[in-house]
Amino acid sequence: MNNATPIIPVILSGGSGTRLWPMSRPEMPKQMLPLTADETMLELTAQRTPTGAQFAAPIVVANARHADLVEAQLANVGTPAQALILEPVGRNTAPAIALAALAAGAGAAPLLVMPSDHVIADVAAFHAAIARALPVVEAGWLVTFGIAPNAPETGYGYIAVADEIAVGVHRVARFVEKPPRDRAEAMLAEGGHYWNGGIFLFRADAYLAALGEHAPDMLAAVERAAGAARRDGTRIYPDEHAFAASPADSIDYAVMERAARVGCVPVDMGWSDVGSWDALHALGAGDASGNNCRGNVVALDNARCLLRSDGVRIAAVGISDLIVVASGNDVLILPRGRSQEVKRLLDAMRDRS
Repeated sequence: MNNATPIIPVILSGGSGTRLWPMSRPEMPKQMLPLTADETMLELTAQRTPTGAQFAAPIVVANARHADLVEAQLANVGTPAQALILEPVGRNTAPAIALAALAAGAGAAPLLVMPSDHVIADVAAFHAAIARALPVVEAGWLVTFGIAPNAPETGYGYIAVADEIAVGVHRVARFVEKPPRDRAEAMLAEGGHYWNGGIFLFRADAYLAALGEHAPDMLAAVERAAGAARRDGTRIYPDEHAFAASPADSIDYAVMERAARVGCVPVDMGWSDVGSWDALHALGAGDASGNNCRGNVVALDNARCLLRSDGVRIAAVGISDLIVVASGNDVLILPRGRSQEVKRLLDAMRDRS
């Protein structure tokens, strides 16, 4: 990769990660946890774009309550942010990215937008995909990265691609909502469909122009919030009243599905959004029997289990196909394949409190 203007990584770290309860909680969401390695998810994300000739120091958009955590973790991996934008309220990804684009100067600088809680196993493939995207990004296109699908997943949105507009870059034909299984199977059989991984590359000015065209009320609110922001070193505190007035919407709905020049770079890079305990189990079974154990765990003669504890000891013998996660005063127990139902449990607990 050899671009004259360094790419500015924009790391989105505002999520609460409730699908990985009980370890992930509003005060300590999953991106702040070491779920897949010794480093946290945020630290791993920052390390994918080391500050230097190719990448500038990152701009991080986070919940205001996590400011100290974010700064400490970025310092751990030697990648301090050039700006830490602290959202007073959550308004989804489109306004968050607009804040970052304004902080980057609102000019021609390319922005690489990345969620802070995803896994990318093949960073070299990721960098190669970024290099393929850059020529069309410099020409003003908005680019998304399409993840090569390996299963008919129903929990992801899909991107259908059309003609190739540059080497390794296709025009986006349409975005597809999370499909039923038969439709997902048909898309895989047809080819030309990729998972929407929520990673983007575009010029700051191109994104802001598209937002102004398709969501002008959002852009106006964000500009007011940024214009009245309070600054403390690298920390930026957007005006709460102005930012709260912004419509809440994702970049997909607000911009990518509406803009005229949207490209997709297909890439196979070992990606996962680690969206459930089942997904985490699939990332790495640690023993010959398919168990994935971490933390204060004693396990004997188990098969295909995920066992995690950051406190109380889990002692398990002779069990199979279970997920057991202990954190603080809470223990989660469920069969493998049903971890998407954590939200049901949280709703039930709220109803009983």
